[in-house]
Amino acid sequence: MEQVIKEIICKHLEGGKVIGNSQQGFVKNKSCQTNLIAFFDRVMSLVDKGEAVDVVYLDFSKAFDTVSHDILINKLGKYNLDGATIRWVHNWLDNRTQRVVINGSQSCWKGITSGVPQESVLGPALFNIFIYDLDIGIESTLIKFADDTKLGGIATALEGRVIIQNDLDKLEKWSELNRMKFNKDKCKVLHLGRKNQFHTYRMGRDCLGRSTAERDLGVIVDHKQNRRQQCDAVAKKANMILGCINRCVVSKTREVILLLYSALVRPQLEYCVQFWAPHFKKDVEKLERVQRRATRMIKGLENMTYEGRLKELGLFSLEKRRLRGDMIAIFSYLKRVS
Repeated sequence: MEQVIKEIICKHLEGGKVIGNSQQGFVKNKSCQTNLIAFFDRVMSLVDKGEAVDVVYLDFSKAFDTVSHDILINKLGKYNLDGATIRWVHNWLDNRTQRVVINGSQSCWKGITSGVPQESVLGPALFNIFIYDLDIGIESTLIKFADDTKLGGIATALEGRVIIQNDLDKLEKWSELNRMKFNKDKCKVLHLGRKNQFHTYRMGRDCLGRSTAERDLGVIVDHKQNRRQQCDAVAKKANMILGCINRCVVSKTREVILLLYSALVRPQLEYCVQFWAPHFKKDVEKLERVQRRATRMIKGLENMTYEGRLKELGLFSLEKRRLRGDMIAIFSYLKRVS
């Protein structure tokens, strides 16, 4: 039933263009990778022109749990959903209760007046509707992946920094009106560009902290934009998983090792790689060594060359796979815009 209601709501939102391009979470043909590429393509084009850019990473406190049911229902009406669908959603959210149980001791039941069920089919779509108007009136570049939000703008001159600060003030006002608070201790500013003045921004009365590197949707983005930290982190995690497989799995046949490598290790090396793909030879080789090690673990292939092992197993090097992924990503983009 939730799936049926979700399809009705999403079809209506797509027709009315309610969910804009700034929201890329739980949206068809959008992903973490498209979010990162779309945002940093704009940001880095400005940096390449010699501009200073400040990126503010925003963090909501328990975003999915603080969605006010009353405000959400009002927004559904504002976006002209039919009355029957709104009543169904209202009844679906209404009369929910919860309690806490610790070591057999129970609290009283309490009514729930906020939050969308995160494990549900409908919850993410409702959250997107709730947060849709976050970027209305914002002059800087703002992009969202569900509740993960970042704001970027030119900070070379004072006028640009004032625009960013004004946008942060608008976001603070939105959070107050919609009863969804920012966790200001976790909101950080990443300063990019050689001419950057490292301006201090605030939200309300609190000054935001600075950061030299942020984990953005699982990808480490640093102020130098050289991707070395990301390559190091990915290679380390992939090698840890590969080491665990080597220690715990007795069978070293190609069927077993290749299946485990493809399912558990290679996804670590290729997550959003079209965004952070390494360009320095040292980093390229660091990632390739993981696959070298994995193919060498297979019984009977230990003494073959790396290229020979790849041919025997029907694999491509990670560098070739990234090139193939680049072409697929470009094709998908051109297909969407055509």
